[in-house]
Amino acid sequence: MNLHLLHTGPLSVNTYIVPISESEVIVIDASDCAFSRDEGSVVSYLASNKLVPVAVLLTHGHFDHTAGLKSLKKAYPSIPIAIHNDDSAFIGKNSSVMQSRSLSQMGFEEFLPFVEQLPEPDVFLEDGKSLADTFSSFPMSNSAKSSLAKWLILHTPGHTEGSCCLYNEEERILLSGDTVFYHSWGRTDLVGGNERKIRQSLLRIMEFCEDDTMVYSGHDGTSFVLSENY
Repeated sequence: MNLHLLHTGPLSVNTYIVPISESEVIVIDASDCAFSRDEGSVVSYLASNKLVPVAVLLTHGHFDHTAGLKSLKKAYPSIPIAIHNDDSAFIGKNSSVMQSRSLSQMGFEEFLPFVEQLPEPDVFLEDGKSLADTFSSFPMSNSAKSSLAKWLILHTPGHTEGSCCLYNEEERILLSGDTVFYHSWGRTDLVGGNERKIRQSLLRIMEFCEDDTMVYSGHDGTSFVLSENY
């Protein structure tokens, strides 16, 4: 599978464009915005490569993973946005309430205008469900639905309450968001963070996923073999 990586937003998030058919893709964690001077970069990439995004997925709700929602929704008004319910307050019309708490903790309040009144979620990610089940009510090709059936949602709280990973056992791929990094894991000192829970989530991932799974994280090094983290 040829995942395409774009670095977006103020903290250089790894935004993944995941192919699910010849022309259809899903977008993971877009954060391009005017603050980082890359607003529209995801939409531009999709348009220049004649790709049709059928969904936007958020591995969690922090500001650096959600700032690109506005430009995507403007370009593709009907595109569904998916996030775990436990992180849903980070987006939507009242997003500034939750986002300001994280930004204040980091001393980065100047970024708040870029994550105010974000688009509302259209569907929620649920542990154990496939992406085909998640987006069953939204239009897409049969080949796209077949591809989405191979992706499983793993609810992995700890970085935030609603953090999720996406696992494709057939392709041996894990999109880990900020839960798993190379020889490390996501910080737990921000809103919704919990060190005990993230350690439990890491154990679950190591037990559930195959050892040769390639991990694609939300920042920094883009890929490594899961067993390298043992």
